[in-house]
Amino acid sequence: MKFKTIMRHLREGFKNIARNGWMTVASVGAVTTTLILVGAFLALMLNLNQMADNIEEDVEISTLIDLTLNEEEITELGNEIEQINGVQTVVFSSKDDELANLIESMGDEGRSWELFEQDNPLNHVYVVKTSDPEDTIDVANQISDLDGVQEVSYGKGVVERLFTFTEYARNIGLALIIGLVFTAIFLISNTIKITIMARSREIGIMKLVGATNGFIRWPFIIEGLMLGILGSIIPIGVILTGYYYLANNVSERISYSFVEILPFNPFAWQLSLIILGIGAFIGIWGSVMSVRKFLKV
Repeated sequence: MKFKTIMRHLREGFKNIARNGWMTVASVGAVTTTLILVGAFLALMLNLNQMADNIEEDVEISTLIDLTLNEEEITELGNEIEQINGVQTVVFSSKDDELANLIESMGDEGRSWELFEQDNPLNHVYVVKTSDPEDTIDVANQISDLDGVQEVSYGKGVVERLFTFTEYARNIGLALIIGLVFTAIFLISNTIKITIMARSREIGIMKLVGATNGFIRWPFIIEGLMLGILGSIIPIGVILTGYYYLANNVSERISYSFVEILPFNPFAWQLSLIILGIGAFIGIWGSVMSVRKFLKV
């Protein structure tokens, strides 16, 4: 495509935006509103994914070793656990370590357990983590079948509900974002349709003098692209401002370790590029859909 042709398409695209006046304003406003919702849901979903990942990474299998096993048998049990498919790490925790952790976790109430330091009733433990958190249940079941294992604990019931919740949250968030994107495509598509209908006579003349569909189509694609980009500017500003406040004020007041908001930099800038890309895609795709259907004069 020649440089002069490209410049002509750009001029026509910008003229179309100015010519449509209030329709352009309405379209940009609708896309802006839609992209604010898309950006907000996207930021929420990505942070929820991060929190879910943090929780999943903390899921571990606590394997209580039978009190009758000697040191050699304990080592052999550890080797058997390591051979299970899906196991990432196996860490031995002696019963003295377990008692110390128990005393520390209970605070002042844990002092009563100091009486058992000379006659520790707790078990040695193997703390097992899986490569994929979703393999936890299967690996725990395999460990419980091994000789020398007294009990296996991994938060049964809670872990299953956690994995189910995170899966639903991700799917619902993705569905909402896709729905909002298609809504924005529909809005821009309608704007381009009105433009094409209003200029049908001009387009007909251009085709009669030999203009190709591609030559006619490009200004509308550029128009859609610009509408999408213009509709992205305000959402980026709103979301950056809101997220900056959350990252610097709200996150400091959250006491739960797994509730961790993604840091402003570079997340906010990455999110901005995603919103800008979605806006550009919405504009181009909306134009392509409209032109393909209505450029038959």
